Amino acid sequence: MKKLLLSVSFFALISCSPASNDDQDSNTANITDKKTSSIISKSKVDRWKAQAQNITIIRDKWGIPHIYGKTDADAVFGLMYAQSQDDFNRVEINYLNAMGRLAEAEGEKAIFRDLRMKLFVTPKDLKKRYAGSPDYLKKLMVAYADGLNYFLYMNPQIKPKVIKHFEPWMALSFSEGSIGGDIESVSIRNLKKFYGNAPERQYASLSPKTIKDPDLEPRGSNGFAIAPSNTKNGKALLYINPHTTFFFREEAHMVSEEGLNAYGALTWGQFFIYQGFNENAGWMHTSSYADVIDEFLETIIEKDGKFFYQYGSEQRELTQSKIDIPYKTKDGMKKKTMSVFHSHHGPIIREENGKWVAVKMMFKPVKALAQSFLRTKAQNYKQYHKMMEYKANSSNNTIFADSEGNIAYFHGNFHPIRNVKYDYRKPVDGSNPDTDWKGLHDVDEAINVVNPKNGWIQNTNNWPFSVTGKNSPKKADFPIYMSSTTENPRGRHAIEMLNNVTDFTIDSLITAGYDSYMPAFDKLIPALVKSFEKSNDLKKSDLKEAVEFLKSWDYRYGLESKETTLAVFWAADLLTKMRKDKALRALSGKNNRNYIDVMSEDMAGQPQLESLHAAMNLMMKDFGTWKVEFGKVNRYQRITGDIKQKFSDDKPSLPVGYASARWGALASFGARRYSGTKNFYGTSGNSFIASVQFGDKLKAKALTAGGINSNPDNKHFDDQAKIFTKGTFRDVLFYKEDILKNMESRYHPGEEKKTP
Repeated sequence: MKKLLLSVSFFALISCSPASNDDQDSNTANITDKKTSSIISKSKVDRWKAQAQNITIIRDKWGIPHIYGKTDADAVFGLMYAQSQDDFNRVEINYLNAMGRLAEAEGEKAIFRDLRMKLFVTPKDLKKRYAGSPDYLKKLMVAYADGLNYFLYMNPQIKPKVIKHFEPWMALSFSEGSIGGDIESVSIRNLKKFYGNAPERQYASLSPKTIKDPDLEPRGSNGFAIAPSNTKNGKALLYINPHTTFFFREEAHMVSEEGLNAYGALTWGQFFIYQGFNENAGWMHTSSYADVIDEFLETIIEKDGKFFYQYGSEQRELTQSKIDIPYKTKDGMKKKTMSVFHSHHGPIIREENGKWVAVKMMFKPVKALAQSFLRTKAQNYKQYHKMMEYKANSSNNTIFADSEGNIAYFHGNFHPIRNVKYDYRKPVDGSNPDTDWKGLHDVDEAINVVNPKNGWIQNTNNWPFSVTGKNSPKKADFPIYMSSTTENPRGRHAIEMLNNVTDFTIDSLITAGYDSYMPAFDKLIPALVKSFEKSNDLKKSDLKEAVEFLKSWDYRYGLESKETTLAVFWAADLLTKMRKDKALRALSGKNNRNYIDVMSEDMAGQPQLESLHAAMNLMMKDFGTWKVEFGKVNRYQRITGDIKQKFSDDKPSLPVGYASARWGALASFGARRYSGTKNFYGTSGNSFIASVQFGDKLKAKALTAGGINSNPDNKHFDDQAKIFTKGTFRDVLFYKEDILKNMESRYHPGEEKKTP
């Protein structure tokens, strides 16, 4: 009966009117907000305080907020308040970026970043979309704004950079929780060339789609789902392993009496759990490389001071509008106004060989926001599949598991139908109507998998044609635009770890996720040895000991591994050389080859040996030897709560034994040198990680990078640092009785100082 009620709750449309918005309090007494000098109506403050009484925030011993509300809107209000307590700065910065307002805080350097956002996102459009949103979603957006505004009202010591008051429609500007949205694929450099130097337009020599970046430090994620047939106790398992910048997401728990009970990681400023689970189902997102962003070459005709573009036999006028970009200066705020152009394909973003280039991508903020929230309430595969019919997630794959024993993989969730005779990896002819999108593929037409015979699913931002090993979908069965990437070292590693194991547990799945093997080197090191043996260079004798040292290595990282240090220094130098060579970069991604193939095959011989020389010389210079334990060089450090971290070899740090995902490590620690440092310091990789078991009662273990609070004086700033560096997971406190046993504080929003 419980599951039936949850099912009804999930699909019911909430028809209540939204709580009063900002325009409905104007006839009541007012209160002056001292920190902003703005007028806040007394009725609004009373409304906030009344709603806060319906919400309880319980902080557990790790500081993680568990928010309990009568309604979903209450849970949203409490969540926004709680995450603002932990890091309001990141909340605000994410919305400054999403709305194209960074220059108001960061100055002139951010003007064209803001322009990029405002080509797609404008307050006028979002307000209109908000007005047309379903009532239940309006209620959530009102609660989102109220939670943030109540926090600012109750905490006058917090000084926002720009946004002193949040509006409900702002939630639509940031509706999907990926680390980099689709809009960020547009080159700021090319925008500046096109719009910054008008009327003397400059040509961009390279389309961003023609050459794929080999991804110096992989962002994205790992996700594994294990069917009951492959687990020790017959319960489905889900492994959640995002690879993002550290401290990019909050860990939280949302509960309401309307069926919401979601736990996991959320991107700062959003009101839904992005990667996580409820009692009966879990979802893990990895970056999708389906081709869902296309460029169209527009043939421009100028007549009587107006611009037209050819479309079939007609000439259509470009839509021309002005965009204001306010920006901060030492003398106060200034404004830059630019005229921008749109065709029916999308905004003009650059010029190529006399053609103007328009970009087309998904922009469905209302459906995207609804989907992001509703998936957290889906209780099984059937409900999750129903939610996917919104087709409003363009950047994510999903690995799914539920308490009914289902596991599934969804490859993306937004696939425009296109004519396969055109190569959409390059800009296509916008004057030809046949190149236009022809609607969207149905959900089941994508490269999806449900309950595979092998009993496991994996995705590591790699192609979907190895998602279930030998049982995977076949590339020839799908349009080429459905997947535009290749296999990667992590994918090979994951398959080896998951194959032929039928007794997984929560703990053994964690162990698999932290397996120390780095498969990139099982190609790179033999290639280096071969290059050394073939070389006639007189200096090759200087490398003999190092080559033998690496030749005998087992390709496993560890705190005491000196081979790992030398291999990482060498391979990093080789990868940098590859990135600087346009011809070599172009080879990565062609014919199902990746950057490791290029480094081991196309850079064989002298380039490999020169990079080894360079690595050894650098290590000798900085450490006095090229035999250095990995843990002495590979470090975790968090000194401040600043978004852009600073590092120092002279300040405390912790050793980390695991390495970067770029070498095929499943547990990723993306580290490099910074100005003034000799050591490598990590800034990305494993962030929020969880191993989850579904069944009659949910069990889970999790880990968050460092701590969830950004204030160095708060004990939760770094209380997870040591266990994070060691990969030691803690039990997830999901059920209220367990949370209360491990409670640190309990309060209504605005009354935290009264907490006993």
